[in-house]
Amino acid sequence: MSQRERFSVIGKRIPLVDAAKKVTGEGEYPEDLYLPGMLYARILRSPHAHAKIVSIDPSAALAMPGVRAFVRGTEAPNKFGVLPVTQDETALAVDRVRYVGDCVAAVAADDQETADLAALRIAVEYQLLPPILRAQDALRETDDPMHERTVGRTNVMKGVEQHFGDVPSAFAQAEAVVEAQFDFPGLNHAFTEPHCVVAHWEADGRLTLWSPTQVPHYVHRALAAVLNLPMHQIRVIRTMIGGAFGGKSDPFPHEMIACLLARKTGKPVKLVMTREETFLTNHGRHPTQTRLRLAGSRRNGIEALDLDVLIDGGAWASFGVVTTYYNGVLSQGPYRIPSFRYRGQRAYTNKPPSGAMRGHGSVNTRFAIETLIDELAEKLGEDPCALRLRCFLPPNTSTVNQFRITSNGIQQGLEEAMRRSGWRERHGKLAYGHGVGVGCGFYISGSNLPIHWSKTPQCTVHLKVDGDGGVTAHSMAAEIGQGSDTVLAQVVAEELGLPINMIRVRTTDTDLAPLDVGSYSSRVTFMLGNAARDAAGVLREKLTQAARQIAGRPRAEFDFRDCALVSRSEPAVQVPYFAALEQAMADNGALIAKGWYTSPRLGGDFKGAAAGLSPTYSFSAFIAEVKVDPETGFVRVVKVWAAHDCGFALNPLAVEGQIEGSCHMGLGQALMEEMRYRKDNLLMNANFLDYKVPTAVDTPEIEAIIIESNDPEGPYGAKECGEGALSPVIPAVGNAIYDAVGVRLYRLPFTPERVLDAIEAKERAQRRAESMASVPAAPHRPQP
Repeated sequence: MSQRERFSVIGKRIPLVDAAKKVTGEGEYPEDLYLPGMLYARILRSPHAHAKIVSIDPSAALAMPGVRAFVRGTEAPNKFGVLPVTQDETALAVDRVRYVGDCVAAVAADDQETADLAALRIAVEYQLLPPILRAQDALRETDDPMHERTVGRTNVMKGVEQHFGDVPSAFAQAEAVVEAQFDFPGLNHAFTEPHCVVAHWEADGRLTLWSPTQVPHYVHRALAAVLNLPMHQIRVIRTMIGGAFGGKSDPFPHEMIACLLARKTGKPVKLVMTREETFLTNHGRHPTQTRLRLAGSRRNGIEALDLDVLIDGGAWASFGVVTTYYNGVLSQGPYRIPSFRYRGQRAYTNKPPSGAMRGHGSVNTRFAIETLIDELAEKLGEDPCALRLRCFLPPNTSTVNQFRITSNGIQQGLEEAMRRSGWRERHGKLAYGHGVGVGCGFYISGSNLPIHWSKTPQCTVHLKVDGDGGVTAHSMAAEIGQGSDTVLAQVVAEELGLPINMIRVRTTDTDLAPLDVGSYSSRVTFMLGNAARDAAGVLREKLTQAARQIAGRPRAEFDFRDCALVSRSEPAVQVPYFAALEQAMADNGALIAKGWYTSPRLGGDFKGAAAGLSPTYSFSAFIAEVKVDPETGFVRVVKVWAAHDCGFALNPLAVEGQIEGSCHMGLGQALMEEMRYRKDNLLMNANFLDYKVPTAVDTPEIEAIIIESNDPEGPYGAKECGEGALSPVIPAVGNAIYDAVGVRLYRLPFTPERVLDAIEAKERAQRRAESMASVPAAPHRPQP
C-alpha cells in the first residue's frame, strides 16, 4: 500500500473549505461590514517626495457639516514596524513626509463623499527637501539622513557582507567566468482587494480592529505600541482576504489611523483605500541592481559565486533586514557552490516603501543566477540542464553557509520536466523565433526563528470537542488563499478518522485563537500541520482510553477510521466515535487539546547565520517554451512544465493551484509588470489600466508536476509550495528567449521594445563583424 493509499483525507484532491463562501459571495470582507453609527475616513497624502511639515490647519475641514474628527501625526508619535530592530514608521507623518503618498492627516465623517472633500480642505504648509531619487544617491554621506538609524552618515538602511570559501582563488583558477549587471524594477502585489479596515472602540474600553491582515500578531503588537494600550485591551479580527502575496503582512499606518479616529469619535470607523492609494502603500518587490559573477569548470561545475546587490527600499524599513540577507543567502541552493561572497545594501529612498512579496528576497537573484548558469554552460560547451544536474545539492547535506538540506527531489523534477518537454530533442534545434529554456530554484519552508524572539511556540493549535461530536480547531494561522484552513481541517479529520465536514476551523479572532506568527515565509502548512497533528494526538489518546474502557480490552491499540475506533489486533472489535466521545466526556465535559510547533535549532554562529535558515527547503525545476516575433519583439509563452518538490502533497488539487498561481505571477514579472516613476518620484502607473498584469488570455498552458520527496520534518512528509515555484519561471522564459532568437536580457520585464532592441543590436553587431571581416588587412609598414 502506498503512502497516499493509507490515508482517507490527507493526500486527496479536496476543494478548499472556504471555496463555496468565495464563489457565492457569502464570504465577509471588511468592505462588507456595516456597524451602527459607522463613520468613514479619508487620509490626506503628501504631494511631495520629501518635505518638512511646517504647519497643518484643519479648520476648513472641521467646519464642514458631517465631519466628526481630525487626526495628525503629533497625536500618535510612537514608532512601529515589522522588526524590533527597525521601528521607523509612525501612524501619520510627524515632522516630515518621505514619499509622494505619505500619510499627513486624516478625517472621519458621516459619509465617504464628505470625508473625501474634507481631506482636501486640510491646509498644509511644506518646506521642500532634496529627495533621494535613486538607491545610489543613498550611499552618499549626509548631515540629514531620512531616519535616525542608518549605516554611518548615509541613507543606507542595512548592509550585509558574507564570505565563505576562497572566492578570489576560485575565480583566478576557473576554466570559465561569466558576469553581468542585472536591473529589476519594483513590483506591486496587485491584489484584487484594496486595503480596507474597520475599527471600533467599544463601550467597555476595548478596541476591535477588522483587517485583512496576513499577520494578526504583528498588527496586535503594533497597535499596542502606537496607542499605548496593553495587548489584552485589543482584539484583532482577520477578515477574509482578497489577495495578499506578502502585501498584507506588515502592520500599516491606515490600521492605526482608523483606530485613532474611532477613539476620538467613540464610533466605528471604516477606512477604504482607492486603487491609487493601495499602489502608493505598496510594500511590493524591491527595485534591485544585481552584479553577479560565476566561476566554473568542466570537472567541478560551479566553483564560485560573487554577488553584489543594491536594493531600493523606499521610505520605510519594513522587512528590509530580511530582504538584504535573503538576496544573498537564498542564492546558495539548489546547487553545490563551494565558494560564495555576498555584499548587499538596502537603501532608504523617497519612494513608496518596498517590503515582502511572494518569493521574498529570492526572485531577482534567482533570475540572475539561472541566466548566468546558462551562459556558463555555453562557455563550457555543455547542455544547460546537464550542467545543472551534476551541480545539484544531494539530499541530507548542507550548503557552504550551513543551511541543512533534508529531502531534495530536484534531480527527479528536472529529469521529469526534460522528459515531458522533449528537452533533448528540442533545445537549440527549433526554428528561429521558437525556443525552450530552463530555470531552477529552492525556497524555505518556514523561517527557523520568529521575528520576535522568545520561547513561545511559532504555531499553536487548540482543539475542542463537545457533545455534538464536531471538532472546532482554533489557530491564528492566516488563510490568505493558500489553503491553510483546509490543511488544518484535513489533518484533524485524518487523525480522528472523521469526515472533513465535521471539522470547524476558526482562525480569525485573537480573542479565541492561540498565537501564530503569521502567513509569510511559506511556513503555515509546514508548522500548522505539525501543530495540528500534535493536538489531534492528544484527542486520540483521550478517545483511545475511552474505547479501551468500552471494549474491555485495556491493552488493545485502536485505529481511527470511518467514525470509529477499530482494534488493530481484532478488526471486528469497533467502538463508534460517538460512543467513545460520550465515555471520554463523562464526569469531564468537553475535550480540550493543544498542540504546538517550534523549529529545531539550526545554523552556525556567524553574523546573519539565522537568515534563510529553515527546517527544510522546497526545490523547483521549470522548463518554458516561447515564441518570439523577431519583427515586433513580442514574446508569447506557449507552455511551462513546472516540477516542484513539495515533500508530500497533502492536497494535490491545492498544490497544483499554488504552482499555477506562482507561474502566473512570475510571468507577470517576466513579461510586463514594473512600477514606473517620473523624475520627481511620482508613481506614473498606480492603477490596473497602466500597471499591466497577466490575464487568463495571457496565461499559457501550465503542466504542474508534483515531485514528492517525503521530508522527515514536515507533517506527513510535506513542505512548502506557496512561494518557491515563482522564481524559476522567470529565468526559464529568459533562457528560452535566448534559445529562440539568440539575445540575453538582463533587465526585467521582457517588453517587446527591449526584446526588439536586443535583436536589432545583435544584428548590427553581426553586420559590423561581417563588414570588418571583408575589409582586407592594411599592408605592414616597417617602422622607420
